[in-house]
Amino acid sequence: MSNLTKTFRRRGVGSVEAVKGVSFSVPRGTVLGLLGPNGAGKSTTIKCILGLISPDAGDMQVYGYDVQRDPRSALKRMGAVLEGSRNVYWRLTPRENMNFFASIQGHDPRRDREYHDHLVERLDLTDRVDRPVLELSQGMKQKVAIACALVRRTPLLFLDEPTLGLDVQTSHEMRSLLRGLVEDEDRTVVVSSHDMKVVQEVCARVIIIKDGVVVADDLTRNLLALFRTRAYRIEMPTDLPAPVLGQLQARFARAGVNASPGHYELEVEVTEPADLYELMDVLRDAGVIVEGIYRDQPDLERAFLRIVDGGRESRGDVRA
Repeated sequence: MSNLTKTFRRRGVGSVEAVKGVSFSVPRGTVLGLLGPNGAGKSTTIKCILGLISPDAGDMQVYGYDVQRDPRSALKRMGAVLEGSRNVYWRLTPRENMNFFASIQGHDPRRDREYHDHLVERLDLTDRVDRPVLELSQGMKQKVAIACALVRRTPLLFLDEPTLGLDVQTSHEMRSLLRGLVEDEDRTVVVSSHDMKVVQEVCARVIIIKDGVVVADDLTRNLLALFRTRAYRIEMPTDLPAPVLGQLQARFARAGVNASPGHYELEVEVTEPADLYELMDVLRDAGVIVEGIYRDQPDLERAFLRIVDGGRESRGDVRA
């Protein structure tokens, strides 16, 4: 996809440029994370690729088929779960929905029964597979929506908030399922989610969109490495005296204390490894008892927030 542009024009409000020349490609057999704050343009981008919205400009191809010139061929190779589990029929059962969506893709549900049963078991739908979807919880409806997208067996799959409404255990199982789609079925998956744990664990590459523009496009491990700091949490049984905290704040970055009943944590960043010795000297001389020292590890949520917030440590050296 190259130079995708979309502007919405609203009467009495003016125009809103939702997507501004977005370009990226996704290699086959990979999982891509598409991230951005609300209103960034990521959902508009996905809907343009799916043919649900007509872009103003841009070239979009799916497995060699132009989405605008040959939408039928392109759409046969794409499946999607949009936010809110809206791609299923709630008066049908999960089994009936799966059979229907497999059929419209040209698959015989009877021949695919083993694969359907595998998905039912993997998504923990066994006890509810013959109940109308409208009787299910929101989390179960989300599982049915995902199952119906998977039974179509399209090589490209878009998942918009796939873990929405899922409990912690099922969200963890979903990560395993997504990895299996790539490893066992050679699928290409684009995940748009606010669940950073899912994105961090299953996406090899991440694209971040802000205000309709790609502001970061890199391997997940590279984004994490970029924000790896020498940040430490030091547990103490008592609070720091104000003069000691002031001394630390004058010498070290981001020095501060988080307090809770009977528990205190000093958070501080050091520039050089040897600075940790100076930090401990200050605490020792002040008579501070140290119960534990932990080094903070970077996570994708922290990297994402620093990029989209445009702070001192945002990705000034990253280009789309």
